[in-house]
Amino acid sequence: MDYSDVSTIAAWVTEQGLKGVSEAELMTGFCAACRKAGLPLDRGLALMDTLHPVHEGRAFRWDSVEEIEVEFEYGPTISGEAAANWQRSAFYHLWSGNEREVRRRLGFGDPIDFAMLDKIAEAGHTDFVAMMHRFSEAGTIGEMDCFFSHFATKHPQGFSDHDLAILRKLVPVLGLAIKCIALGRIARTIAEVYLGEDAARQVMEGKISRGKSERISAALWFSDLLNYTKISDRVPPEEIIPLLNDYSEVAISAIHEAGGNVLKLIGDGVLAIFKGEVPAETCRAALSAESLLREKLVTLNAARAADGRPTTDVYIGLHIGDVFYGNIGSQDRLDFTVIGPAVNEVSRIASMCRSVDLNLLISSDFAAAIPEEQRAALACVGRYALRGVQRAQELYTLDSARLRD
Repeated sequence: MDYSDVSTIAAWVTEQGLKGVSEAELMTGFCAACRKAGLPLDRGLALMDTLHPVHEGRAFRWDSVEEIEVEFEYGPTISGEAAANWQRSAFYHLWSGNEREVRRRLGFGDPIDFAMLDKIAEAGHTDFVAMMHRFSEAGTIGEMDCFFSHFATKHPQGFSDHDLAILRKLVPVLGLAIKCIALGRIARTIAEVYLGEDAARQVMEGKISRGKSERISAALWFSDLLNYTKISDRVPPEEIIPLLNDYSEVAISAIHEAGGNVLKLIGDGVLAIFKGEVPAETCRAALSAESLLREKLVTLNAARAADGRPTTDVYIGLHIGDVFYGNIGSQDRLDFTVIGPAVNEVSRIASMCRSVDLNLLISSDFAAAIPEEQRAALACVGRYALRGVQRAQELYTLDSARLRD
C-alpha cells in the first residue's frame, strides 16, 4: 500500500462523511478499502460516546472473515460488570493516561492484559493496535470527548512500521467523518426526546422560522395525575421525580404505541395529538392509547404498591378540532407546539374529571367522530360549562372510567 492509496481512501472517507452514510457503512467501507489496497487488516472496531437518554454510545465493527453484528449500542459503564469490562479495556488504558496509542504483538510474546485480547488472539490475530483521538473542550458534547478505534491483523509478521504509519494518517480522517455523522444523529435524538418525533422531524427538515405553522385537524389528548399535589406534599422530595418518571412512561409509551405524538410535559400533565386525514381513525387511535395506558397502569401500580411507594390514577380529556401546529415564541426561544381554542378546551375537559369522579371525559365533537361501534360504549355525563370556554360542552365517558386513588 503506497501513499497514493492513502489519499484515495482519505478522499473516499471524506466524501462518505459529507454524504451522511451510516457509521457502520463507513467503517465497513474503510476497512475493506484498506485491505484491498494492501493493508493487512482482519478486524476493526470504532466507537464513540453519544448524547442519549438510554445509551452511552455506539460501536461499529468489521471482520474480514467472520459474520458479526456490525453496529451496536452500549449502555452506561459507571457500575457493575460494564464498568469492570470498561476498566480492563485498552481504550480505558488510553483514556485514563497520556498515551494516544497502545500496541500488543499477540504472536510475539506481548502480554494479553486487556479485555477481549484473549479472544482476539484465539481467533488467530498476531498484532493489535488501539488508538484514541481526543476532542478539545469546544468539540466535546456531554461524554463524547474522543474517538476510539482498534485494528488487528493475522499477518504472520504482524503490522509493519509502514502499516502503522498509514493507519495513523487515515484513522483521524475516519474519526472526523464518524463524528460528523454522529453529530447529526445526536441532533435528531435531542429533537425527538424534547420535541416529540413528529415535531422533531419537521424542525430537522428546516421548519424553524418563527410563526411558521400549519392548520391541522387532530385528536387531542390531555392527561394529569390524580391527587399529584397531595402526593407531592406527603412524600420525600427525592421520590417525586421517580414518581413522575414512572407515570409519564406509561402515558407516553401508550400514546406512542397508538401512533400519537407527545408535544408537551407540563408538570404532571401530558399534551399529545393524533394526526391523520380521517377523524374516525385519529379518534380510534386516541381511544386505543387510553386503553393501553389503563393496562400499563395496572402493572405499574401493582409494582409500586409492592414496594410501598404511592400509587395514583391518570385522568384524561379527549377532544378533536382544528389547531395551528408550528413555531411559536421569540426570535431566540421557540416552541414547536399546537395552539387554538381546541387546545384550551381539551385541558379544561381533563380538569373536569376530578369534579365528576371519572378518569376519562370525551367531548361531543370527539364522540361524534368515532366509529359507530365504539360510540355505543359511551355514556353521556351531562352538559358542563368549562372555565374559559364560551359554550357549554356535552361530555361523555366510558362505563368503566371511575377514578381510583
